[in-house]
Amino acid sequence: MDSEFDMLQYEKYYEDMGHELIAGVDEAGRGPLAGPVCAAAVIFPKGLVLEGVNDSKKLTEKQRKKMFDKIKEKAVAYHIAWASVEEIESINILQASMLAMKRAVEGLSVTPDFVMVDGNRCPDMDTPSVAIVKGDALSQSIAAASILAKVSRDRLMAELSEKYPLYEFARHKGYGTKLHREKLLAYGPCEIHRPSFLKKLFSPETKKPRTSRQIKGTRGERHALAHLLSKGYTLVEKNYHCPYGEVDIIVKNEEYLVFVEVKARQWNALTRPSEQVNKRKQKKLLQTAYCYMDEHPAGQLCPRMDIVEVVFDPLGRNAPHIEHFEGAFGTD
Repeated sequence: MDSEFDMLQYEKYYEDMGHELIAGVDEAGRGPLAGPVCAAAVIFPKGLVLEGVNDSKKLTEKQRKKMFDKIKEKAVAYHIAWASVEEIESINILQASMLAMKRAVEGLSVTPDFVMVDGNRCPDMDTPSVAIVKGDALSQSIAAASILAKVSRDRLMAELSEKYPLYEFARHKGYGTKLHREKLLAYGPCEIHRPSFLKKLFSPETKKPRTSRQIKGTRGERHALAHLLSKGYTLVEKNYHCPYGEVDIIVKNEEYLVFVEVKARQWNALTRPSEQVNKRKQKKLLQTAYCYMDEHPAGQLCPRMDIVEVVFDPLGRNAPHIEHFEGAFGTD
């Protein structure tokens, strides 16, 4: 049995179940840091074998471009659809991918009676459908859809490269390559970047590149919060800002409203993180805590200022060591 015939195994299976018009659906662009997500749907004539169709990731750019025109020529129907950066940010990348695939199916000039979707879940559609893991390597229709989506998105990113020449989108297509990250750190994000995908590179408050210290601080806050929750505290707020400064974490239990300063360091650091909370820093934290309580009266809860120290293994072999200093400095 040759590979082309193997690529029709799912089509034949569902044809034998009585389906006549079977569409394959796939998307491209879930992972990039910039640009929309693209999806395509393809319906081929029954029994058609299109030599060279395979998972788009296994083909060269030249091969994909060649197959792009062949697929459009041989298909009973095809449609290419998009979900914008704004939609990705609004509903998250998974739901935006589902939306683009749904649009691709609904945009077909011929209505399919069955849809095969690459992956482990299907969009919410009226048409019966099935999700096929690694479907782009198993089904000719899904593989064709992956090629249409990939080539269409690559072409769009090449066009956007002319509009935003600083980022060289034509070279990396928006993916997080070394070149793209260097451009981001040099020039900052533009309007087609996905802010939620840049959290490891840029501070959401300043929109400026995160330093290694900020990245380590964010990791420290995540581990500190998990530790506090495991001790029975309830999260009230993270990264509270006011004119006096910022409190990393605010939690509470039945007795206390706790303002937590998180300090992180590597095991081989010369000083303990808690030693960095000097008198000046303590004063700013207290002022910030009082500002919060003015805005959000604590009722019967007593305020308390804590420090959580998170110490990382520089080699990443062990879980961080966490030490919690309750009432580290006063609220009197």
